[in-house]
Amino acid sequence: MAKIRFLGAAGTVTGSKHLLEANGKRILIDAGLYQGKKELRLRNWSPLPVPPKDIDFLLLTHAHIDHTGYLPVIVREGYRGRILTTYATRELAELMLPDAGRLQEEEAETANRLGYSKHKPAMPLYTEEDAKRCLPLMDGVSYGERRQLCPGLSVTFRSAGHILGSATVEVDIEEAGQGLRRVVFSGDIGRYNAPVIPDPVPVPEATDLLIECTYGDRTHGEVSPKQALADAVLEAAKRRGAMVIPAFAVGRAQELLYYLRELEDEGKVPVQDVFLDSPMAVDATPLYARHVEDHDEAMRQILSRGGHPFHTRKLRFSRTIEDSKRINSVQQCIIISASGMATGGRVLHHLKHRLPEARNTVLFVGYQGEGTRGRRLLDGAEEIKIHGEMVRCRAQIRSVSGFSAHADWQEMLRWMQGFRTPPRRVFCVHGEESGLKAMKERLEQKGLNAYVPGYLETVEL
Repeated sequence: MAKIRFLGAAGTVTGSKHLLEANGKRILIDAGLYQGKKELRLRNWSPLPVPPKDIDFLLLTHAHIDHTGYLPVIVREGYRGRILTTYATRELAELMLPDAGRLQEEEAETANRLGYSKHKPAMPLYTEEDAKRCLPLMDGVSYGERRQLCPGLSVTFRSAGHILGSATVEVDIEEAGQGLRRVVFSGDIGRYNAPVIPDPVPVPEATDLLIECTYGDRTHGEVSPKQALADAVLEAAKRRGAMVIPAFAVGRAQELLYYLRELEDEGKVPVQDVFLDSPMAVDATPLYARHVEDHDEAMRQILSRGGHPFHTRKLRFSRTIEDSKRINSVQQCIIISASGMATGGRVLHHLKHRLPEARNTVLFVGYQGEGTRGRRLLDGAEEIKIHGEMVRCRAQIRSVSGFSAHADWQEMLRWMQGFRTPPRRVFCVHGEESGLKAMKERLEQKGLNAYVPGYLETVEL
């Protein structure tokens, strides 16, 4: 009897890990880090309930750290099987995982030097070298290719329209006397009509479906993200201050550059210095141009004309720490820097420098998880802690929800219309309590058998 154990993204948005057991094999779908609230982050330090050496296969939906960031721990603790994902996700992981390890080492060193950690000494969860040991285990798979894992088990990846390389994962289980069972993991479904990436590809059928519910209780609204960005840039320019945009280095950063370039070309925003201050975002941007299998028609046309879809007129790439520090001397500019929820990375230095001045703007362009600095700023915090110091928040705090790379509940239901027959059971995961509850109710109203699993719960299929 096949079964699923929910090791992450159950009752919360982050830490995606789902263990599928079938035909005597254990398949882990995603290996994400927990982010946000302390009680969630502490789970990163707890042993995986299933010894990594006992896992047979590992499949990745996409490269974001809340879906891949625990891989170095799993490999360090004994996993030696293959890691299957799309070709683009494999390339992005080669950038993102070592970067995540390096950032953890740097943050531990900073905490020890400044003495603000409760741990003596502060240690990284894993190192850059730990992350590099994962990479030789990764195999690329094309969209639509049915890859056999072993007799009776096969997998197919289909484009999810979320970020470069993102995919839904279909696992086909053929058990003696049971017929074919298809378990579909939605991963993170992207938005319709977003730039660069094509729309999510529908899945024709599923016996069981795990569906993300990040926006299960809300919609993105009718205002276009491009227009909302233009309005925010114009407002900030009037104050002649800096605009700091915390953004995921992969996906969000490139979408922002794409829209800013269009707005400049159309004369709708002033041309000003734009800094992409994230080595990973700088390295990931050329990958977006190279992977044609993830381009929409507009992107193909720009590249066919020899254009540069992500280059504003005064774009500056900041690779080194010295490059990043020099941005402090520029009064009016746009700074795009990771991480997107302000949980770490170089954006913390920019927030520390710019938050105390009212002429500056902090613009959030994506979901801010519970317990993150981004959520606290959006909730009106008068001060936040950065690197052990309390920083006054006098800057203008703005949010543009339409930039989220996650489908809202209406778009999720639109994607589900692709099923020829409805799934027998739908598991609501990857959401906070309100989103999970709302999505479950919407699915039940459509006659579907929906369920919200708990953390570490095991369900027989």
